[in-house]
Amino acid sequence: MVDDGKQTTKQAITSLTLVLTAAAAFDVGIYHLKGAEAALDFVSGFLVEESLSVDNLFVFLLLFNYFKTPSRSQGKVLQYGLWGAIVLRAIFIGAGVVALEFFRPVLLVFAGVLIASSVKLLLSGGADDDDEDLSENSIVQLAQKFVKTTDEYDGDQFFKDGVATPLFLVLVCIELSDIVFAVDSVPAVFGVTEDPLIVFASNMFAILGLRSVYSVLADAVEALPYLQQAVAVILAFVGAKLAGEYFGLAVGDAESLIIIGGCLGIGVLTSLLFPPPKP
Repeated sequence: MVDDGKQTTKQAITSLTLVLTAAAAFDVGIYHLKGAEAALDFVSGFLVEESLSVDNLFVFLLLFNYFKTPSRSQGKVLQYGLWGAIVLRAIFIGAGVVALEFFRPVLLVFAGVLIASSVKLLLSGGADDDDEDLSENSIVQLAQKFVKTTDEYDGDQFFKDGVATPLFLVLVCIELSDIVFAVDSVPAVFGVTEDPLIVFASNMFAILGLRSVYSVLADAVEALPYLQQAVAVILAFVGAKLAGEYFGLAVGDAESLIIIGGCLGIGVLTSLLFPPPKP
């Protein structure tokens, strides 16, 4: 059992290394094709999307625990959920590009969404507040209303004798959660750049990077209690940046990267150096 755990961790780290290497290679290509500013935008967008995607970990953990999903089946759900997230983000990004092209005031809408999300994160009191009874969660209730399932899991199967298993219900909940997350993440990356290629690529690399190491980060993120506050500050900054751009006040790409990276670094270091007392 211990050997399997080590192998899983090793595979996860290998996957993350491959994703980061691919992202770095992509950014080098962006640098040669579009210049240094575009390359900085990609790094900033990737950091923003990766930090926002951390919240996905807590939701996935809650869903898997609530539905008592076998650990051996969680990888399959995340794999299918990944493809669903790619399609959903592509749709949201396409809609965002069209909206910005024909209705510039949508920048203020994006800014409002991000600032509201920032305030919500700061007032939520941390990840512990997410330990709610998911039977009252609107996403879970919606999924259970339209997806009738069997009483038990059937290995890695989504359906048994033509009826959905609980594994399929978990997948539906994760896909619905991705829609909610996209409401924050897509406006956030548009606050960094309006280049559709960079917006989409930063989203995809962030999703791939996070889900490839879910088994490792699911536990590690719980040791970073102040990361949520750092993400909230980033959302507020990007929201203010969007509003400023609408009124002609621009923030440089290098400055944006320093602020975003600095917030994440402070959140991680503060969590490690000054952890709150355990209850």
